[in-house]
Order: sequence, then C-alpha cells, then structure tokens
Amino acid sequence: MLSRNYTYGHPVSYWSEIYYSRHCRFSGKGIKKDNSKERVQMRHETVQSDITVIGGGLAGVSAAVSAARLGKKVALVQNRSVLGGNSSSEIRVWVLGATGLGVNRYARETGIIGEMLVENQYLNQDGNPYYWDLVVLETVLKEPNIQLFLNTNIHEVEATGDETNRTIQSVTGWMMGSERKIRFESPIFLDCSGDGLVGFLGGAKYRIGREAQHEFNEKWAPEAADLITLGSTMFFYTKDAGHPVKYIAPSFAKDITQTAIPMKRVFKSGDSGCHYWWIEWGGEAEIDTLYDNERIRDELWSVIYGIWDYIKNSGKFDADNMTLEWVGSVPGKREYRRFIGDYILTQNDLENQTQFEDSIAFGGWSIDLHPPEGMYASEYVSKLFCVDGTFQIPFRSLYSANVNNLLFAGRNISATHVAFGATRVMATCSVMGEAAGAGAALCVEKGITPRELYRSHIKELQQTLLWKDAAIIGLKHDDPADLASRATVTASSYLSKLEIESPAERFELNNDAAFLVPVDPKLEHIEILLDVNQDTQVEVEVWTTGKAENYIPHSLQIKDTVAVAKGNKQWVRFHLPWSPEKPQNAFVIVRENQQIALYHSDEPRTGTLAFIKEDKANISSLLTALNNDQLVVKWSMKRLVRKPFCFRVADDTNAFEPSHIIDGYLRPYGGPNMWLSAPMKDDLEEWVELQWTAPEKISEVQIIFNDDVNEDLVNLHYKRTPFDVIPELVRNYRIETYVDGEWKVAVQETDNRSRKRIHHLGEGMETARLRLVIENTNGTRFAEVVAIRVM
Repeated sequence: MLSRNYTYGHPVSYWSEIYYSRHCRFSGKGIKKDNSKERVQMRHETVQSDITVIGGGLAGVSAAVSAARLGKKVALVQNRSVLGGNSSSEIRVWVLGATGLGVNRYARETGIIGEMLVENQYLNQDGNPYYWDLVVLETVLKEPNIQLFLNTNIHEVEATGDETNRTIQSVTGWMMGSERKIRFESPIFLDCSGDGLVGFLGGAKYRIGREAQHEFNEKWAPEAADLITLGSTMFFYTKDAGHPVKYIAPSFAKDITQTAIPMKRVFKSGDSGCHYWWIEWGGEAEIDTLYDNERIRDELWSVIYGIWDYIKNSGKFDADNMTLEWVGSVPGKREYRRFIGDYILTQNDLENQTQFEDSIAFGGWSIDLHPPEGMYASEYVSKLFCVDGTFQIPFRSLYSANVNNLLFAGRNISATHVAFGATRVMATCSVMGEAAGAGAALCVEKGITPRELYRSHIKELQQTLLWKDAAIIGLKHDDPADLASRATVTASSYLSKLEIESPAERFELNNDAAFLVPVDPKLEHIEILLDVNQDTQVEVEVWTTGKAENYIPHSLQIKDTVAVAKGNKQWVRFHLPWSPEKPQNAFVIVRENQQIALYHSDEPRTGTLAFIKEDKANISSLLTALNNDQLVVKWSMKRLVRKPFCFRVADDTNAFEPSHIIDGYLRPYGGPNMWLSAPMKDDLEEWVELQWTAPEKISEVQIIFNDDVNEDLVNLHYKRTPFDVIPELVRNYRIETYVDGEWKVAVQETDNRSRKRIHHLGEGMETARLRLVIENTNGTRFAEVVAIRVM
C-alpha cells in the first residue's frame, strides 16, 4: 500500500534555556500560580488531568463532555479561538449526520450532539453561525470537570517505547497571544484534531490516501493505492443591502469563465454558504491538504471572489443590491491522516450493515467521494452510495493499534478511504467522540488500556453509553441497578388504535406510495382514505423491512386487490392478514393508479411514516450521481415527515403499551419502543406508573421523552424548521411518589424542551409506587415517553 510513513514521537526539551520557568499544576480546581515576583518573558505551565482531549471540533467537544460527565478531569485543547471545528463561525459547514441526505428514517443522533442540535433549534432557529458557536461553548462551560484551553496549538509530544508498543507521556502547546507554553500530562490522550497531529508525533500508525482494491476487496477502491484525498473548501455569505452595491474584484480573483465551473454548476444571486459546498480543491495526489494548506486557501479565495465577480458583473443575475457579507479565511478540511486501530472499517462493513460486538455508535451518511480535481473537474460527478439504513461503528476503530493510551474520534478514525467517505460528517464524528470519551473515562477508572477495555469491558462501555442516551441503535439498556426494570408498569391509557383520519390535502397516486405501521402482534385489515376518479382496482401490499433499523420494502408478505367505485373520500378496506413471529414494522405499499388519490394529514403520528417512490427523473439534483436502483433512495427522497397518509388499522396494537418504557430500547428499532397515551383531552392529565412489590429507596429518576429522531435538524441557515421546540416533547410534568396512602409531588417541571431529564430526589425516599404525570406537551395530542430509569 502506498502511504506516507508514520513517525514516532521523541523526548523533547520543554523548558527553554533562555527563559525563567514558572511551574503550575492543574488538579481539577484550576491552575495554581507561582506568585513569585521575578520578571519572565514566558510562562511555563504543566496541566495534569485524567484525560487530555486535543481538538475542539464536535468530536473533541463530545469526547470531553462525555468523559467529564463520568467524573473525570478533562483538559480540552483547541488551536482556534472558537469551538466547533468545521461547524464553527470561522468555517460554517453545516452539521450533517445519518439524517442528512433524507434517506434514513428515525436516524437523528441522540446523546451530546443531539442535545446541542435540539438546544440550537430553540435558541437559533434562523441558523446564525455565531449563536451556534455559543451553543457549543455553553455545552463545554456547563461541565465543571473540563478546563478549556483555546488558541493553544500542540506542537510537541513526548512518547516512549518502540514502534509496536508506545505510550504518550505528555503533549505541549503554545497558547497564542498569551506567551504561555503549556505541558499537558494525563494517563489517556484523545486525538480529535482532524489532521491527527498528536498521534503522528506520538508514533501512531496511520494512512493517507486511497487503499488498493485488493487489500480490502472494496468495489470503489482503485486498482493501485495512491495519495488522493478529498479536498478542502471555503464558503461565503451574501445579503441584500437594500441599495445598489458595486463590486470591483481583487487582482487575484480568478476568471471562472475560463474554467469548467460555470458549465457544471448552478449559480443564484441569493445563494451562499452551504449552497456552495462544491467549492473544493486540494484532493489531487500532488497536493497535500496539510502542508499545502495556505496554497489551497489562496486558490479557494481566488475562486470565491471570481464567482462573486461573475454573479455581480456578468449581467446574468439580479444582483445589483447584493453584497458580500462574509468570506471564510480558514479552509475546511475533509481528509488527511486516518489512524490504524485494531479494526479498519471498510466499504463492505457499511454496505452489509455489519453487526459488531463492540458497536458504540452509528452512522448513516452516504459513502460520498468527490473527484480529485474538485471544483475544476470537467465532469463533476460525486460517487455516492446510500446504505439500506444506518451502519455501526466499532470501538476498535477508535483506538490506536500501537500507542497504548491513545484514542481518536472524528475524521481520523481507523477506516479505509472509502468507508471514511461516510463516517467523516460531523454528527457522526460527534457520536464517535462521545463513545471515545466514555471509553477513556472507563480506562482511567480501571487503570487499563483501550484494548483491554475492548477485550474485557466492552459491554460495560456500551451500557454506560446507553445510560447516557448515546447514539446506538439495536442495543438494549440492561442495568441491574435500574430499579425500573423490576417494576410493573401501568398507565392512565395507551394508544391501542392506529388511526389517522383528518385529511388535509390530496396526493395523486401517480407513483407508488407507502406508509409504515408497527405490527404487534398481528395485522388483519387496513382501511385507506381514497378519492376514486372512475371505477378501478386498487392493489395494496405488505412487506417486511428486513433489518429492524431499515425502512425499505424487503420481503413481500401479503397483498390484496380491491375493486372500488367512483367516489370521493371513501374508506376502502383491504384484507392483509399477517402475524410476524415478533413485533416489527410493516411497509404497506399502495401501487400506482392514476385514477386514485390518497390523502395526507397535517397531524403527524409517532410510529408511522409516509413514503413516495420516486422515478429517476424526480430524484433530487443533490443525488443525481447515486445508483438510482437503490431502494432506500427511491423510497426516501421525498421526506413526508409531518404529513402521514390517512389510514386506519382495524386491529388493536400493543406497540405503544406502557411497558415499553422499560424494554431497554431508547429509540425506534423494529417498532416505536415507547409509550404513547390515548389522545389527550383538555385539562385531563395522563400518567404512567411504576410499582414494586416492596418499597425501594429512590434517589434519582431519569426520563427520556420523545423528541422525534425522525426530524432532521440543522445548525445553520441551510434549512428552517417551523418550530423551535419539538412538538412531541412533553412540556409540563411532575413526578409523584405514593407515601402514607397518598400521592405526593416530588418534582414539578414546566417549559421542558429537552429529551433527557435527570431528577435527584435529595438523599432518597422510600416508596413502592412512583408515577410520571404528563400535564401537557409542546404540540402533539399524545403523552410520549421513551424510557424511565430509577436509581
């Protein structure tokens, strides 16, 4: 394989001979300063913590927060003045993850990145990049166990051992603007720097470029290995100034009419930022995205100012009043080093949705590889492949194969170039960071290496992550210390009938349409609301979805064809008997019929989804390069998240019984896995109760409310969602305990907008009955609770 050789770290001299030294120690309570009066030109400090995280992008932030919440002292070191990495106001790439292309369902990430996106939705509905900076910063500042070092560039690593068995002792950086040289010491280090500088200096094995096809038998790998990577990018923002604004291009602006850019790209005078994600350069083998960073920046600048010259002065656009509001100055890097872990994630793992014993996170972005020439490609066709659903990421891809105390997260994880094409997006980097941070915390607690953690304690790591509501699909939370798992669960009501009966708008059945319904325990009849233009026959089919995390038609189970007469708003019954061996989702297809119209409803319903099968001609331009034969693309391109079709399932369902709050699943997986009440009526509360055979001492109650992980949230201006709080979230609620023959309020909460809430009940109280009372929600008519855990 062609790759740049890895190097080793080496002992370095930390204290300059020409400066006096001033030594400090960080014990979690801040830096203790030497108050001596000697004059010095530079301050030398040593920071000792449990864990050092290098890199303040979303992976590093999530890693630091994750470890801090598990009680470990963390030093978070960032070389820029803001957190957020590529998502920050310096670069302004919008945060994408498993929901980003619109093909995956129930796939928005939970955990720390989920908290930030939901909070940003409330605080920053217009997608102001500076407000997003604040959301990320506040997430860190709320953790007392984190000490943050901004503007601190790590440039030295001390490591010992040979090339197969190394240990990092410390890293040292220079805090720009403060003349502080800081040495960071800890038993565990996390390289979340993107480029992987710490691992590189510490001697961690790594790769750059594309692997040869024969090495991992990847269909998209080239025949011979090379040094081609994805390029870097920069954005610009525009605004309407309300009056004519002239623009005189700088001398270095490129005449883009002499390039292939105008022929291959669509320009609009009002577009900016995320619309120009394709301004990319530096991926060719003879250009290095690290060492040629400034050259790449200058080239991107020349094109940005040239594009604006073309828009403003070519006379082809209505841009007289438009002006440049902001132009990036820091290239957003997509790819550089990828470290080698105990497992290298491959294209085959993603396509096959490999089930890993050490799964600690999921992804769902497409395998997305751009042409090496970037914006200058004469035939700009990205290679994109969407997996049938989400894919798993193993813990073994998050720690070094040869540096004993090094973990990593972000775009530098152990993956091939092709697999990296899907794992590189920031929401996925964040969930990997959360897992790496939790793994680091457990390593410190047990005094072991990440490899030993994998071999002997991987289930503990997984359960720790699930306890924190991290983004893992298909694993059940199973903690003997959770008192709720031993309780009997009852409720004031639950939704036993799936009926969406309020029509809002017609949908002409010119394409196949479908809807998802949970089947528990069986299906017999489904009624569908139809308009019929003339006498015809309607064909309806029931399919499985294959894997429980997928939302595509996989295997046909039953179908029915019914003759219908002309008439509007008819409820037509179809006989579709199906009794699966275990509860699962049914993918119900209504076959194309131009004499038929279905009806959408404006009221969404948790547990059901709507789909339209797209023809090639209708596929979004964003995905024109996709293999259009992929079912997940054909069936998911038009996201009808909040417009289900009108239908009624005649059979009762157990899919929303209250017992689901202790079934261990924290998100949809083969079914909704949550409690839904019957429709709430004015001034009537709903409740769910836990009861034990004998009194238990309770000190903590955790609640996970439904925040609709099918809703795609973005942090910047790319898309505006018409609400600031997820409607399915419970708004006002209280926790009551049954003491001395009556219910007493232990917790009263109002204006909730969070998915996960933790309530501490002082020194604890003894009770055999506890209930959560839902007073109202943020919009939906149902009380919706995913899980309750009690300690």
